[in-house]
Amino acid sequence: MRSWEVDTLDLKPRLPEILSSTDEGRALALDLAAGESLRDHEVHERAWIVVIEGEIEASTAAGERARGSAGLLLELAPRERHGIVALSRTRLLLLLTPWPGPGHPGAMTLTQKLYARRRAAKQKQGARGA
Repeated sequence: MRSWEVDTLDLKPRLPEILSSTDEGRALALDLAAGESLRDHEVHERAWIVVIEGEIEASTAAGERARGSAGLLLELAPRERHGIVALSRTRLLLLLTPWPGPGHPGAMTLTQKLYARRRAAKQKQGARGA
């Protein structure tokens, strides 16, 4: 058994600390200062986000919203676009499963990563030319 006192960890702001990582899942802790955000992003895995302290407002690309403080639990589907804003100094616990999820760069072969980089570069060039 392993255990953590998540509310007392010495975390660096905006620098997630990996608490545990296996093929079944990954657990991370993260501090955000008041006003900081994780804007419009997605993860490849199913994500559960627990507010340990502070208060957040979360939103999805579909327009769903949730606001809460310590004890709030959010569940996000794999690849569900979302944003989180810290309304006060906030500590979060993130649980991701499976780890890494399908399509995650950590789960790709070197060849798949090369093609993914090429696709991203082409998309970026296309956006500049538009």
